[in-house]
Amino acid sequence: MNRKSALEKIKEKKFKKLCENIVAEMKRLDVPGVSVGIWQAGKEFSAGFGVTSLENPLPVTADTLFQVGSISKTFTGTLLMRLVEMGKLELDAPVRKYLPTLKLSDSRVAEIVTTRHLLTHTGGWTGDYFNDFGNGNDALAKMVKSIAKLPQITPLGEVWSYNNAGFNIAGRLIEVLTKKPYEQAAQELLLDPLGLAMSFFFPSDILITHRFAVGHTKWDDEVKVARPWAIGRAGNAVGGLVSTVKDLLAYARFHMGAGKSDSDEQILSSESLQSMRLPIADAGGRGKMGITWFIRQAGDLTIYSHGGATNGQQAGLQFIPEKDFALAVLTNSDDGGIITSNVLKWALEIYFDTALPAPIPQQKPDSELAEYAGTYDLPLSAFTLEVKDGYLVQNEIPRGGFPTPETPPGPPAPPMRLAMFEKDRTITLDEPSQGSLSEFIRDKDGKLAFLRNGGRVHPKIVQ
Repeated sequence: MNRKSALEKIKEKKFKKLCENIVAEMKRLDVPGVSVGIWQAGKEFSAGFGVTSLENPLPVTADTLFQVGSISKTFTGTLLMRLVEMGKLELDAPVRKYLPTLKLSDSRVAEIVTTRHLLTHTGGWTGDYFNDFGNGNDALAKMVKSIAKLPQITPLGEVWSYNNAGFNIAGRLIEVLTKKPYEQAAQELLLDPLGLAMSFFFPSDILITHRFAVGHTKWDDEVKVARPWAIGRAGNAVGGLVSTVKDLLAYARFHMGAGKSDSDEQILSSESLQSMRLPIADAGGRGKMGITWFIRQAGDLTIYSHGGATNGQQAGLQFIPEKDFALAVLTNSDDGGIITSNVLKWALEIYFDTALPAPIPQQKPDSELAEYAGTYDLPLSAFTLEVKDGYLVQNEIPRGGFPTPETPPGPPAPPMRLAMFEKDRTITLDEPSQGSLSEFIRDKDGKLAFLRNGGRVHPKIVQ
């Protein structure tokens, strides 16, 4: 594999140190390929390591295409902000003003839900539903129609919980308001004006003519290619973009700047871009939520970010406008999520000598943890918590369901310890979710009702 030779070509000291850490983690975690890019104050550095596929290996470079997953949601949000500036959309008007046939399981929510709810994950219904409605221009409309069956979990606007299905509706809004398929609208209103020539939605635009990565997952300690590769057209507004670290850095520069393309075309006002970075909802351990962007603090630095995960691929994009700094990392392994998380920590240390806040784990008497034990369940994400030696131990219940409801479960994550650090708040001590923060949420009577884990609010199941 090309890890050693690619490292030898890097001359800039800080970027090389970052990449040395990446290569070491690739070896430890058996991650086949990683592409990484840094933008800092007018200078760009990028590199690729490893291979695109264990079955048909080609060297990964900074120009290799990866699925960026949910980073696509920020493109959908940016497109909608363009439509706001065009006078075609009001973020706080009911979605039914534009989609009069919208139906949800809670009829009252369907009447009053707004685009802002969609773009900030505060809709409150079950958010993880994926299906393939073919490659026709009606795929997204069919998906939105099927969302009507998803149950309402929390009241509209009251609790933040990651909601993929809300972005299906957001994508459909773009289609209705532009009278064009989502992908065409994205191409004409964003990708082409920004010069993102290596960003695509359709597999037919990618396969054969461009070098691309395939996902990998680990079964019984053996890394294998993950199939299927495509997530289905209905999911493009949610997580269907395929891109390179170079294109993602260009996109980050646009978001950090005055809303202009590299050719000086005004795409979006700086006021609209800044409004996307204003905190709107509390995302718990993930920080604050703006319009599609997560917001966290590291010392005096404010970091805006979004990650992405598809079938065996993990991605991350972060930027710090005050430092004119952006970081993009793309991997082709489920365990690549460990790398995308660690790369931000390494970059903050190497470039800014700072760190994200780190809660101090606390071992508790088992008796204090007993009320937290039990089963927490969503259709595509479920687990049990058991008490052991002063910690809660999370045991995943594999569910499958991505990219279609018929997709069988993958291998379960290993058991992971959760340690309390504040009342009703935990930090995960073990990989693959080491360092992630979770929150127990109580009802109005003080009884445990949910655990927000992995960004999702999981109801506690009463046995």
